[in-house]
Amino acid sequence: MNEVESQMSSEVANLSPARRTVPRRTFLCRMGLGAVALAPGAALFSSASKAFGDEDENEIQNGITAGDAALLRFPAALELLEADFWIQYNELGGIQDSEVPGGTGIEAYTEAINVLDEDMNVYIHDNTDDEITHHQFLNAYLVSKGAAPANLNPFRTLMGSTATGVNRNKIGRRLTNLTQLTLDTSWWTRYRDGAHNPDLDPNHVFPQAIPTLAVNQHTAIPRTDNDLKHPNFLQAIANTAAFHFPTIEQGGNSLYPSLAQRARSVEVLRILISIGPTETMHFQTWQDKAGNAPPLTAVDPVTGVSVTFPHLDVSNELFTNNLIMPEPCPFLSRNLPRCSIIRPTKTQGVAMGALKFLTDMGLFIGQSPAFFSYMTQLARAADAAQRGI
Repeated sequence: MNEVESQMSSEVANLSPARRTVPRRTFLCRMGLGAVALAPGAALFSSASKAFGDEDENEIQNGITAGDAALLRFPAALELLEADFWIQYNELGGIQDSEVPGGTGIEAYTEAINVLDEDMNVYIHDNTDDEITHHQFLNAYLVSKGAAPANLNPFRTLMGSTATGVNRNKIGRRLTNLTQLTLDTSWWTRYRDGAHNPDLDPNHVFPQAIPTLAVNQHTAIPRTDNDLKHPNFLQAIANTAAFHFPTIEQGGNSLYPSLAQRARSVEVLRILISIGPTETMHFQTWQDKAGNAPPLTAVDPVTGVSVTFPHLDVSNELFTNNLIMPEPCPFLSRNLPRCSIIRPTKTQGVAMGALKFLTDMGLFIGQSPAFFSYMTQLARAADAAQRGI
């Protein structure tokens, strides 16, 4: 068992019985991939069996290789997860319309988010719409090629917010948990550091932009109406959301070009390099807005956890808020000139790395062992795909 799988197993083991909304199932592990007996979702694993079988990953079946299907299925699953939490943000702080229906919003939360930019609710709406179209397209393409799509419906079991303004029909039917986040904001300094690249300097520690978000657990949405009674804490919730947005999008920013390097089909390559830049556009927008988060310190009235958002308009280029273009850094070799690039883009283990990153964030707190097994299968299959010739 490698480090990533060990982390995933630890996450499953640490789920308290109270948080486990689906009873524990038995893992049948073979070569690190769990074959899960899940009664409500048995059809899911049966229909997807070909996706995780022993067929040649480069064998073309119905117009797509197993490896290329895996390269699309994993991001399709991530886009389903992204759409799930963006829908939660949109219900409470975005714009509800025919494109992204559901929820009625919370005026105080929307106002706190809009402190960072008056158009934040519009951007939330548009980002939500984008992620929905991404998973719909990727899954439709897989089905058109006779390949199994990503299907996370059996895992829609998390509670989510119960505050006034959410879609009441989705309470207890979420995929992701936005109320217990631990955010790694080292991406902030990684993109401002001109001397280091994680692909060339895997052991370099990039400083956190918001150190207190990297420890303990923080909510990015009002959990109940009680959270609305504390204006300073409500602004901290909005600030947390503002840093969660780019934290997520910078992951997709790297994931798509990393996976694209393994694609065998030119069409699959085209899909990956066409969707990827939209994630970059999201990241660029959100990191700009996050820099406008008002400085404050607040204490969660429920958990007692404190969070501090420092003033980021500083002279130190690693932290200043208006340097949002990727600083040129070493790329491929230190013998070559520095170049402004997306980083990291190494492809080895990228899918399992993305899954571990999201798991460490707390986004899946409360999910079942079956969920972790399914996602691990998707990630392992994507990482096993080969470029070929």
